[in-house]
Amino acid sequence: MAQIFHPSFNTLSKVSVFGAVFFLGAGVWAWDRMLRSPYTTQVGVARHQPVPFSHKHHVAGLGIDCRFCHSSVEDGAFAGIPPTKTCMGCHSLVWNEAPMLEPVRESFRLDVPIEWTRVHDLPDFAYFDHSIHLKKGIGCSSCHGQVDEMTLMWRTETLDMGWCLSCHRDPIANVRPRDRIFDMDFDPAQQTRAEREALGLEYGLESMTNCSVCHR
Repeated sequence: MAQIFHPSFNTLSKVSVFGAVFFLGAGVWAWDRMLRSPYTTQVGVARHQPVPFSHKHHVAGLGIDCRFCHSSVEDGAFAGIPPTKTCMGCHSLVWNEAPMLEPVRESFRLDVPIEWTRVHDLPDFAYFDHSIHLKKGIGCSSCHGQVDEMTLMWRTETLDMGWCLSCHRDPIANVRPRDRIFDMDFDPAQQTRAEREALGLEYGLESMTNCSVCHR
């Protein structure tokens, strides 16, 4: 019986099979890289805001405490976005004619909230409670980074499930005294492991990796 395919087809079929595996692997790698890139995670990307609010100026420069604006952070799940009247408490007297603050004045005049761009925005299927983390000795900078050094706000962490679980597996690594929760300069690593374990015992810290902790 005459040969139908030329012998070179054997080589071509092998190259096609191995080439397909290579391109599939390269595609999976590229997809994974994209999911972990700043384009997707927004890590290190300063988000545009309707008013260029500087945490560096207000926190480091003026010494304003986090709770002055984020008033519900200690008692509620949501840290809270300050109403415009909070801003106007100062800016009705300070920089009260600055062009960049016109959106603030307009918001106050019309009684319409400013539409800030959420920087730390978890998916709806993930439950997060600020108050319990603070009560358990986890400070603001552990999740939000050195906010007092940010002229515009950006993420310092991915906020993906793997990152959350890294802390939930060993919360002792990030615990700090409750009176240092809002201290941007405090680093939990400044304490010894024994000191952190003592705080963990006092605050009732334990490893919590059950799905229902965050997915309710």
